Amino acid sequence: MTDGGATGTGGAGGSRPTRDAPRTMREARIAAAGRRARPARREGNPLREGLRLDRMPDPATIVLFGATGDLAHRKVFPALYQLWRSNLLPLGMRFVAVGRRAYDDATFREEIRASVESHARVQPMDADAWKSFAERIGYLRGDFADDATFDRLAAVLDADERERGAGGDRLYYLATQASAFSEIVRQIGRVGIDHEVAGGGWRRIVIEKPFGRDLESAQRLNREVARVFRESQVYRIDHYLGKETVRNLLVFRFANLIFEPLWNRRYVDHVQITVAESIGVERRGAFYEETGAARDILQNHLLQLLALVAMEPPATFEANALRDEKVKVLRSIAPLRAEDVARDVVRGQYGPGWVGGEPVAGYRQELAVDPESETETFVAVRLAVDDWRWAGVPFYLRSGKRLPKRATEIAIRFREVPHLLFRGSGVSPDTNLLALRIQPDEGILLRFGAKVPGLGVDVRSVNMDFGYGTSFGVDSPDAYETLILDALLGDQALFTRSDEVEEAWRVVTPMLEAWAGGGAPAFPDYAAGAWGPDEADDLITRDGRAWRRI
Repeated sequence: MTDGGATGTGGAGGSRPTRDAPRTMREARIAAAGRRARPARREGNPLREGLRLDRMPDPATIVLFGATGDLAHRKVFPALYQLWRSNLLPLGMRFVAVGRRAYDDATFREEIRASVESHARVQPMDADAWKSFAERIGYLRGDFADDATFDRLAAVLDADERERGAGGDRLYYLATQASAFSEIVRQIGRVGIDHEVAGGGWRRIVIEKPFGRDLESAQRLNREVARVFRESQVYRIDHYLGKETVRNLLVFRFANLIFEPLWNRRYVDHVQITVAESIGVERRGAFYEETGAARDILQNHLLQLLALVAMEPPATFEANALRDEKVKVLRSIAPLRAEDVARDVVRGQYGPGWVGGEPVAGYRQELAVDPESETETFVAVRLAVDDWRWAGVPFYLRSGKRLPKRATEIAIRFREVPHLLFRGSGVSPDTNLLALRIQPDEGILLRFGAKVPGLGVDVRSVNMDFGYGTSFGVDSPDAYETLILDALLGDQALFTRSDEVEEAWRVVTPMLEAWAGGGAPAFPDYAAGAWGPDEADDLITRDGRAWRRI
């Protein structure tokens, strides 16, 4: 792909046939792709020395829609650069950035360089790595609703692969607003760049969250995607599933015999899952006004963590076996009626306050936010998983903006021992606790009772604390690095399946419907820097429990 190829307006030109009309041009392109031989792997490539070969994908073209947006700049391009710098991408990679802004290749590359310098995991930037990475980026300007944009894109991809003799592997990455997903998928199908042909390369699509706004819209979007792509081609991304501690949760549970026998209603009193953010909505007020905490965090991140904690051991570590067990958990969550929402769900919105010793504005004072907004920035919920393993064990989930600190944690609180032998021996120890820290300090903490040194029998709680950084001495990869590499390798284990998305929406949609049918609480109802509204404490204290201090 030359620098001018992606920015030019010349391309295929004219209108292309629809999916149901005669597809002469499309069929010709597919046939041509089938005739092209896939390039041989370059066994002498010095970038591959010392690497496991099964973690090196074949050369591919990544087409990034929404390339000028915040997500692409903060997460996607820094992750791609880091993979390139780490020698985990082959020499034949190409990146086509699609956006609405009036850039040429050189201008766009400078924009991305600034983002990589700010957000890449490893600093400072490697000048040689950046140069070789940047020369593979081309920019194509166009509107997603304009047929001509996708006509040019098809022509650019075909011409570049023909020129390089490439095999035609393509990953389409949708880092756009959710409202654009359907149109982009439809246009990809219209111009025929979705089809996989034997010997002509694979086609995959990565779709960011939120995948729908409720159960009905998620089902509709799944149908629209299925008209163009097979489920095996679709990668619905939830970046929490790529975090090191989340992935290690499976290893912790299923590779260590000492914990799994205790992982059930007989020994576990309750589970707390917290996703706390100290930041506000930053410059994403318009997005957050359409989303809110329930859609942004609860439907995906929190329920995914719950499913991983509660799932049964999969038969294998293959993608569908793993996802089958997660779906079973989501289906086992007791459905919420309107009265359940009123009793077991709390929402809130932050007002002005203090975070990190600095005064901060309330949500309604943020840029692009309605001064009378009723959008929730905090949500807490008590859920029940009605299956053989977890019946009677409450799961408490909470997430919010402008909380005292940034932290994501899963806390497993065990039951009390049946007989307290040391009741009169001073301070009674807390019940056993297992806490898995997802971010920022990834690690695992185990709390248990121990005797204090001395002549008496004084029992206190002590912690065994394992940290990834100190134990392994390596920097964990960013979640986007992990997930993008998995998508290129065709590994769907850490991506959500269509039925999984719909089951998560089945849990959350009754909350949204109940809120829409009644008046919002008196917002704002918690000050920035607090742990949410008082009702969130009531949600758990009425059961005789308390939120863990993080």
